[in-house]
Amino acid sequence: MKGLLIISGLGILAMLAEIFKFKKILLPLVLLGIIGAYVANFMEWNNGLSISAFDNMIVFDKVSIAFSGVILATAFFWFIMANDYFENSSNVVDHFALVLFAITGALMMTAFKNMTTLFLGIEIMSIPLYVLAASRKRNMASNEAGFKYLIMGSFASGFLLFGIALIYGASGSFDIMQIRAYISSAAPGTLPLFFYAGVVLLLVAMLFKVSAAPFHFWAPDVYQGSPTVITALMSTIVKTAAFAAILRLFMSAFGNVSEIWTVILSAVVALSLVISNFSAAMQSNVKRMLAYSSISHAAFMLMVVLANVRSNATVGALLYYSLAYSIGSIAAFCILYKVTKKGDESFDAFNGLAKRNPLLAGCMTVAMLSLAGIPVTAGFFAKYFVLTIMIATTYKWLVILAILSSAVGVYYYFKIIIAMYFKPAATEEPVEIEMSQKMVVILTCLITLALGIVPGYVAEMFAF
Repeated sequence: MKGLLIISGLGILAMLAEIFKFKKILLPLVLLGIIGAYVANFMEWNNGLSISAFDNMIVFDKVSIAFSGVILATAFFWFIMANDYFENSSNVVDHFALVLFAITGALMMTAFKNMTTLFLGIEIMSIPLYVLAASRKRNMASNEAGFKYLIMGSFASGFLLFGIALIYGASGSFDIMQIRAYISSAAPGTLPLFFYAGVVLLLVAMLFKVSAAPFHFWAPDVYQGSPTVITALMSTIVKTAAFAAILRLFMSAFGNVSEIWTVILSAVVALSLVISNFSAAMQSNVKRMLAYSSISHAAFMLMVVLANVRSNATVGALLYYSLAYSIGSIAAFCILYKVTKKGDESFDAFNGLAKRNPLLAGCMTVAMLSLAGIPVTAGFFAKYFVLTIMIATTYKWLVILAILSSAVGVYYYFKIIIAMYFKPAATEEPVEIEMSQKMVVILTCLITLALGIVPGYVAEMFAF
């Protein structure tokens, strides 16, 4: 709870930076605030702060604190990565405030106890991102990205609200535990059909948010048109928050009617695995490729929800995957941001990077290997934990499909590695990178390797 209050306070502080002339020290203040929020969150691990007025709306239990930790750690690296993006912007204060409020919404999504809090969290996170996606006002692609994101996000919000209304009409409550009690107390076959319709509408809305197929059409265009640092924000923090919300919603509230939504979810996972990997293999733009690959990773994380095993292994697997994917993506997008500064976002932009900047090439290799799921990186064990859980279910066919589709993923990730080491560069000009960004790239790569070397230790840290 304290972490949420600190981040929301930072957002308000950022809005005042222009008026009170302290915008030059805003970045250090934000970084210190994120560290403070991280520490405050984990001080509540065994004894969370309880505010009686909020007790039926939001709760920071161990699961929400753990997911909040992933979001805050990712946000810390992201702000350092985006440092020079803010420096070159005339609206630096606005951008800081928008990003901080988006993170505030993401933290709310990890800890909601009430459907209204879920809706508020999603909207507080999404509305700043619509603006940020279109923040390059003179760039047509950025304007298009913001418009598409707004339209598709509005559709998703409509589905969400309609689903919440139907569920409230049946259960008489917005509280997820009371909804769970309502389902448990109902005799078999007596739940009204419109309640099931509400569950399906909620599922569709959340699948829009994580860009799972067939609700993924907005993602490649929005990822490509948005500024690279904003794409990194959408790919990491937004996805982590959305999956924390899905986990809480469908394993706490609707776990007892899983026969309704698991059939749909299994089809969505299968479609996402096939469409994303084969589409990514055909891309020439690196950001579009990463957009499709994020859909594949979303499918893996949805498999954890599909397994529907109420145990530490299930929550731990999703936490580990979120952390591994977020850290690997921050490294990849930071390097992509520096390499594509001149506007070329094709694979050819990486040609000869090993000679132009060996450090960036080496770190990009680690990031690509992790996203591809190659040992001994974090990405390998992230997929291993998911498949281990899935093998104990009746969805063994999805395990086989996931393994086969991951082989396709190796192809398009290795296209970047081949370009960096085996293709001649169009220019010998070295790729420059600031010291702070260099530290982000090095640290994220070291964390990726460390998570892959001692995965069991990390998984045991979150013993619920």
